[in-house]
Amino acid sequence: MNSDNDLQIAGDILEVPHLLQPPREHPATVAEFVGMARSIAADRTQWAHLVRYDATARWYHRLRTGPGYEVWLLSWVPGQGSGPHDHGRSSGVLTVLEGTLTERTERTTRALDAGAQRVFAPGYVHEVVNDALEPAVSLHVYYPGLTEMPMHTSPHCEARTEPRAVTA
Repeated sequence: MNSDNDLQIAGDILEVPHLLQPPREHPATVAEFVGMARSIAADRTQWAHLVRYDATARWYHRLRTGPGYEVWLLSWVPGQGSGPHDHGRSSGVLTVLEGTLTERTERTTRALDAGAQRVFAPGYVHEVVNDALEPAVSLHVYYPGLTEMPMHTSPHCEARTEPRAVTA
């Protein structure tokens, strides 16, 4: 009699190519978007040479696009912040590449050090600020691509009726 403890897979699953799904060219699940962000973060050659710092406004650069998603690179000098906002109908992955950013929501304030990731759904209201003394760099993946970024008066207030133009 076999039990669950007796169940074993014979051989190496990687030796059975017909059981493997072909790799996707573009991510399609939250886990795949998180993995893509981690992969980009780990390969500084993809983004480090593009970073610029602007003391008058947050700097941003669209790094990549794919079917239904966008990847943005942002820099933050000390004191710069996004203001309380959501991302309209887009979900996203925020990854801190360098430095430390502070994320504020209705419920909490958290420091996000290099390597930290936050995944959010449509309607998630937050504010991201560089409260540190050193510049920071972050990577943002939006799916679907970002078309609106409604501003809020505070992280827990209702969105204003007029959407703001997208600036990443």
